[in-house]
Amino acid sequence: MQAVLIERTGGPEVLTVREVPDPEPGEGQVLVDVEAVGVNFRDVYEREGRPPYGGDLPRVVGAEGAGTVVGTGERVAWSDVAGSYATRVAAPREKLVPVPDDVPLDVAAAVLLQGCTAHYLAADSYPVAEGDWVVVHSAAGGVGLLLTQLVRARGGRVLATVSTEEKAELARGAGADEVVVGYDGFPERVRELSGGEGAAAVYDGVGRTTFGAGLTALRPTGRMIVYGAASGQPEPLEVQSLAAHGSLYLQRPTLATYTRTPEMLRERAGAVLDMVAAGRLDVRIGGRYPLAEARRAHEDLEGRRTTGKILLTV
Repeated sequence: MQAVLIERTGGPEVLTVREVPDPEPGEGQVLVDVEAVGVNFRDVYEREGRPPYGGDLPRVVGAEGAGTVVGTGERVAWSDVAGSYATRVAAPREKLVPVPDDVPLDVAAAVLLQGCTAHYLAADSYPVAEGDWVVVHSAAGGVGLLLTQLVRARGGRVLATVSTEEKAELARGAGADEVVVGYDGFPERVRELSGGEGAAAVYDGVGRTTFGAGLTALRPTGRMIVYGAASGQPEPLEVQSLAAHGSLYLQRPTLATYTRTPEMLRERAGAVLDMVAAGRLDVRIGGRYPLAEARRAHEDLEGRRTTGKILLTV
């Protein structure tokens, strides 16, 4: 089979396409023919060897995808199966979720990880209530577009930040009430929109470049939720500063926590896929790359040249 491996950590240039033997399923595993693979920043971190995504080398990278179980034809998707940049994977049964017949497999691969992330952010990290103003950074990205829709579905209001006018249109199309192009001035703008109070929550997948300003955008007892760090980790924070900003909450959540049992995974993934099937959650696939072009996919992802979700197709 064909797979994308790393033999050393580093930039996109370390991604290498190889012919390798088919994986042998172990106990509790099944062999899956992969149809589409989700490309995520966690894959970049794995490629770079950042904890907790490092591991023995050489290794096949990636963790998200969708396909059919060999021998049964079951349509399944997953967000946490090691070695997913390949034409076949050996996947633990407990990490697979069924895909409804009316959801295409490439859409399932595009939505599972980021859709479940957006779902726990809006429903659990901060349960958005009717009329709440929240800030969604990188709102034209894969998580951002889905999160904007989920916040609006709960009756919340979204101030979105994006890097270009083109991405601003995408954020508005997803339901953003206000869009700030560039990241300057968003705290002042959300305070104006909320009558001086500030945002109930800031959903930050950017990290270093937006974190400090985000603290100033929150209302008293607001929640700073840092679910990613595309620009690098935020500077160390003195806990006492949360008091000065209005008794704030700070969370660094992970999808693994919110899908830590097979039951939790199936429930959350099922809710997301059901919304897609019902037409209540639009999934934007911003680019499809052949598996052999994984390096270019990483370059475009890191270079902010993509919107929505990008896939590797098999």
